[in-house]
Amino acid sequence: MPTLHALANPARFLKLARVLTPVLLWAGVALIAVGCWAGLTQSPRDYLQGDSVRILYIHVPAAWLGMGGWSGLAISSIAFLVWRHPLADVAARAIALPGAMFAAVCLVTGSIWGRPTWGTWWQWDGRLTSMLLLFFVYCGYMALARADAERGGDGRIPALYGIAGTVLLPIIRYSVIWWNTLHQGPSIGLTGSSIAGSILWPLGFTMTGFTSLFAAIVMMRMRTTLARTKAEARMRRMARA
Repeated sequence: MPTLHALANPARFLKLARVLTPVLLWAGVALIAVGCWAGLTQSPRDYLQGDSVRILYIHVPAAWLGMGGWSGLAISSIAFLVWRHPLADVAARAIALPGAMFAAVCLVTGSIWGRPTWGTWWQWDGRLTSMLLLFFVYCGYMALARADAERGGDGRIPALYGIAGTVLLPIIRYSVIWWNTLHQGPSIGLTGSSIAGSILWPLGFTMTGFTSLFAAIVMMRMRTTLARTKAEARMRRMARA
């Protein structure tokens, strides 16, 4: 089995990513399709929320990946600062855009879900506000990473920003416990779920599917960045010849 240090070699990573990217992409699409079909046609209406509960099959994976994406970005940033391996920086920057997209999907689907459930599209409570802040933090990271690259920076400032942004994650996670909020409390935990199993089971398909799709997008973005870097290096060598 290859070690993580071995996989950090760009050539080895590219060899593995070429195989994994289409597998993860199409597996993700298939699982999402199955999960959405099951959620729309095979699970029952909720006795309180009716059919609006079905948006959880998109909303929950989006929330998970919005937060999980930043966790991956922070871990990559730590690896870059500690081991100074450029592939970790490439991974962090590749995660930022899909992470922001899923955070945005979480906010949009939450607002759509909130309208019939709470009677309002938006409420400035702890969960919604902290998730909105995470989206803005993603945007800030992307702007900072672009500026750092344009001025020829060494990547340390975006990496430090990526680590600092993790302060939002426990706030998002525990906001429904710490503050009085319209958003419901934790429904799924290590000890079980308050959601009926007949409604919950399609979520496993969409959670796994969107996670696979997220991983495929990140790998495609990393491969694109590495290919661009290689092409730019070749052009510089040709210009010096």
